[in-house]
Amino acid sequence: MAFQCQRDCYLKEFVTSVVSCCPAELKQEINGKKETLKGFNVNLQDTILFPEGGGQPDDHGLIGDVPVLRVTRQGPDAVHFVSSPLEVGQEVPVKVDWERRFDHMQQHSGQHLITALADTMFGYKTTSWELGRQRSTIELDTPCVKPAQLLALEEAINEKIRAHVPVTVQLLSIDDPAVEKVRSRGLPEDHAGPIRIIDIEGIDANMCCGTHVSNLSHLQVIKLLGTEKGKKNKTNLIFLAGNRVLKYAEKCFSTERSLVSLLKTGPDEHVEAVDKLQKSAKLLQKTNLSLLRDMAVLIAQSFKNDPQRGNFFSLHKKEGDNEFMNIIANEINTEETLVFLTVGEEKGPGLFLLAGPSGQVTEMGPRVLELLQGKGAGKNGRFQGKANNMARRGEVEALLQQHCRHHTSEEE
Repeated sequence: MAFQCQRDCYLKEFVTSVVSCCPAELKQEINGKKETLKGFNVNLQDTILFPEGGGQPDDHGLIGDVPVLRVTRQGPDAVHFVSSPLEVGQEVPVKVDWERRFDHMQQHSGQHLITALADTMFGYKTTSWELGRQRSTIELDTPCVKPAQLLALEEAINEKIRAHVPVTVQLLSIDDPAVEKVRSRGLPEDHAGPIRIIDIEGIDANMCCGTHVSNLSHLQVIKLLGTEKGKKNKTNLIFLAGNRVLKYAEKCFSTERSLVSLLKTGPDEHVEAVDKLQKSAKLLQKTNLSLLRDMAVLIAQSFKNDPQRGNFFSLHKKEGDNEFMNIIANEINTEETLVFLTVGEEKGPGLFLLAGPSGQVTEMGPRVLELLQGKGAGKNGRFQGKANNMARRGEVEALLQQHCRHHTSEEE
């Protein structure tokens, strides 16, 4: 069965009726977290909302004023997941998110064109492809694509776009001899009805269920961004088609203007300017680390040379790292002195180190960890880790001072 979205890919609004509506759940990932949404699966008499398939994501849109969150194909039916129920039998207007749909049409037809010409020009077969949110990828069955080949391929692609080549849809019966002549990676196991062929006149004929432009000129332009190493000795070809090229150019120009302002140089000098900054930053970082090490030694020596020193030493420094703390602890005799060191924001995250007599460290380490809301572990007289919140550092210090005084009075 062909849906209305496949018969007329440019139709933006459509009136149909609700065939069924039943409670359902939708599992999806939002901001990296998996969530389950409760809603309803709706079947319509026909639809202009494309269910995901053929490497193309599903459409978004509205049924009445109810947003459609997902469209999937189940056998001959398109199932629409919505958050609110719809009355069975009622007529409903359906509206497609046209910006998303037309973007998918441009990327998908662009993929067909690239795949056909890569095969014709160089014999590189397409083994899979992905329509991404920002850029799309075609997996080619070749270890590499030479820069000259990439350039020639891009020129040929855009020449076909400028030639206004028609793109038509043919419906063939599965036993039609013409089916054997078209490009295909096979049919779904649950496929039913005629075979849908996307024909780019004189260039390609391919089995496909997706939505496509009616003329290559509607692709506007295709940019091959480059290649990267793929799986199993294959090459991934990254591309943009149509409006994505325009958005990419706009974003690049905006970034270029920002870099001109920051680097105080023209675009042609940006790489050289950034390279100089990176080298300067590495040198400064190396110098800073050296100064921190020297400072750590001086801090420890200052404590050791203090005749009024006790059996507890505490220090917090915003700048520093684990090495800085460990140098101080190594310089101080932690067999006799309990050392509590922290680095980082005073009321934010940071690092901590508790060093001293093994018994005291083993006893107090977990208490320190709890107060600083951190994660860490200890052994051999040292307990260290990450602190999520330094706001209670003062409490930790007071607790450790009290512990040291109590320990000293017990020894006396």
